[in-house]
Amino acid sequence: MEYYTIVLRTIFVYFILIGVFRLMGKREIGKLSVLDFVVSIMIAELAVISIEDPKVPMLKHLIGIFVLFLIQIFLAFLSLKSKKVREIVDGKPSIIIENGHINESEMKKQRYNFDDLLTQLRENNVRNVTDVEFGILESTGKLSVIIKEDSVKTGDSEITYSNLPLVFPVILDGKIQEDHLKKLDKTSLWLRQELRKMGFRDTKKITLCTINKNGTLYVDQKDE
Repeated sequence: MEYYTIVLRTIFVYFILIGVFRLMGKREIGKLSVLDFVVSIMIAELAVISIEDPKVPMLKHLIGIFVLFLIQIFLAFLSLKSKKVREIVDGKPSIIIENGHINESEMKKQRYNFDDLLTQLRENNVRNVTDVEFGILESTGKLSVIIKEDSVKTGDSEITYSNLPLVFPVILDGKIQEDHLKKLDKTSLWLRQELRKMGFRDTKKITLCTINKNGTLYVDQKDE
């Protein structure tokens, strides 16, 4: 009878967990952030405990799984609304390599050593660090590598716009990213002028604005 109960509980918990992770969103299935990892482990532990001891009511452990599910959904909702919450919950990407130069101080801050760096560069088929325009340590611990491409000349300066949209958005969730503009040798005044030319007067209504490869702006407005 006890084995029969364990089998039934296993099947039941299996479908419960599938439903929970599906409702949490696809981000749970891919690379996990620290928060996702912790929640996944706790849910798995509660699920195992509920199966292995048939004498304890399942509801006792299912309540814990349900509470973790609600916490995750609530934080995911807050993350959609606030960049600061996203940075607290998921962490912030760090630029480890910029224009072929390794940022050792950032590596120390992230407790990321050269063995880790070289391993992930090899995984990205990078033979020479000088070929890397940007090496970005994502919040999941993965190193995203962007190889140098042709640059676009602007006046007396030379700025590489290729691949920058994903690296340096100039507006994110309605807020101008001053530090990104500085890296691109641009100002917020220049950005506002360019946006007005395109018919955009309120930056708060823009969810994402990036600079395309040819130096023009890509703008995505908030859904009404």
